[in-house]
Amino acid sequence: MTDVRTPVLVVGGGLVGLSAAVFLTWQGQRPLLVERRPGTSAHPRARGVNVRAMELFRQVGLEERIRATESARALADNSGIVQLDSLAGHRQREFLPGYLDDGTEDLSPTGWTLCEQDELEPLLRERAEEAGADLRFGHELIAHVQDADGVTATVRDLATDERYTVRARYLVAADGAAGPLRGELGIPRSGRGVLARYLNIHFRADLTEVLGERRFLMAYVHNADVTAGLLPVNNKDRWLLHVPLGSNREPWDEQRCEAAVRAAAGVPELPVKILGAQPWDAAALVAGRFRHGRIFLAGDAAHAMPPTGAFGSGTGVQDAHNLAWKLAAVLRGDAHAHLLDTYESERLPAARATVEQAVLRSLDRPGRKTTAPAGTILPDHAVALGCRYPVPGTTTDDGVLVRRLTGTPGTRAPHMWLEHDGNRISTLDLYDGRGIVLVAGERGGHWYDAARRLSPLVTAHRIGTHGLADPLGRWAEVHGVPPTGAVLVRPDGYVLERFDGSAPGAALTGTLSTFLGRPAAPRPTAGPTTTTGSAG
Repeated sequence: MTDVRTPVLVVGGGLVGLSAAVFLTWQGQRPLLVERRPGTSAHPRARGVNVRAMELFRQVGLEERIRATESARALADNSGIVQLDSLAGHRQREFLPGYLDDGTEDLSPTGWTLCEQDELEPLLRERAEEAGADLRFGHELIAHVQDADGVTATVRDLATDERYTVRARYLVAADGAAGPLRGELGIPRSGRGVLARYLNIHFRADLTEVLGERRFLMAYVHNADVTAGLLPVNNKDRWLLHVPLGSNREPWDEQRCEAAVRAAAGVPELPVKILGAQPWDAAALVAGRFRHGRIFLAGDAAHAMPPTGAFGSGTGVQDAHNLAWKLAAVLRGDAHAHLLDTYESERLPAARATVEQAVLRSLDRPGRKTTAPAGTILPDHAVALGCRYPVPGTTTDDGVLVRRLTGTPGTRAPHMWLEHDGNRISTLDLYDGRGIVLVAGERGGHWYDAARRLSPLVTAHRIGTHGLADPLGRWAEVHGVPPTGAVLVRPDGYVLERFDGSAPGAALTGTLSTFLGRPAAPRPTAGPTTTTGSAG
């Protein structure tokens, strides 16, 4: 096989690796992805796509496609967590702590959704391939070495045993918690370790009659024969059963899985078809570094967390997006390679804080003897949307997670509804993920003009011009600037700086030059990078 050159090699074709491929192609890059499995996941593992992940998928035009999947449509009206003796039993109690309230109606133009991983991964794969990514399933990374200019990898086609060389500028390790790359790089993990071990049983059984009109996200089932979590996949005949394994290491054959399903359903003669059974560890571990030279860890390779809160996949999607736009900026020449240092300085503290929130929630579940300390669990939306990245003048003492989004630099820009040419849009829709954006207030024409002189490095908008309207007149207040001011926003929707005052040209170029690590100036328009040209 002919050797390959690519700007970015992604190792791992799961949810995070495929997201990285989608986000890189959105940036005009054409990555190469290798995955040793022959295809995408056949098991509906991760199912909650949180509000921040949905914002990022919305940015690349995938929101409606995700909501159109079978599981997303079937589970759209499901809510709440219940405790049951069995699905057929009469005793039912709601588990409704305050932090479970989604609370995002006024914070985001979208909301979280349930979409099973076996549906989401094929959708991401299709989108990445449509946009020009080279995705090679059934291909395994078997060696890699990096130098000052890039990474040279040896890949094996598992179907033919043929080996070939890939030369990449950068490598994204999205090979999962059990993947070898982190260990090969000598990067340790720390944290609370493995908290529990579970068996995830995917089964088919018609539970329509016994379910009735109930529509829950999850049911904690406890009776003399089984203790487990029961989760609907389509509210009809596809379900998941999470069984804690404890210290009992007896094998779970198909017959034992069927018995557990019948006990959880409360229907002794229930016809059951076991579609798959996978053991997994609920762990709380974070890598000590997210970068080793030109290799970056993302997703479960960088952080493992218990499923409580459904933060794991969303955190990985944020990793992929944060890294993709920064890699693209460096590859295009818009930024110095120092920009890539901010991937670790931003995502590692965010991962630690998110893992801790997932752990605290695991202590607050029915049947646990220990509980989370009062006041330590933040609302779900604060964890999903409230990651604050370090900026000059702040320290970790200020907290990594914030409850309110007020336009402060280092936080996700506030959402509010505007109008553009008579159509309702979110402020977040102004940030398309491909470049830096300045939005000026109604009387901030001097900021708008200064930003336009930096085109195409910066895209400029001004409230009250070119069809962009603020019907409620609250844009400046919501963003913490006067009507004469402006806000500079990164491709991921995070506020880079707020401006007021005079000398807009110097202020803008100074901020951009500091952040990008090179003088801010317009760049010539370039075509997309391909997998067959020089990697530089």
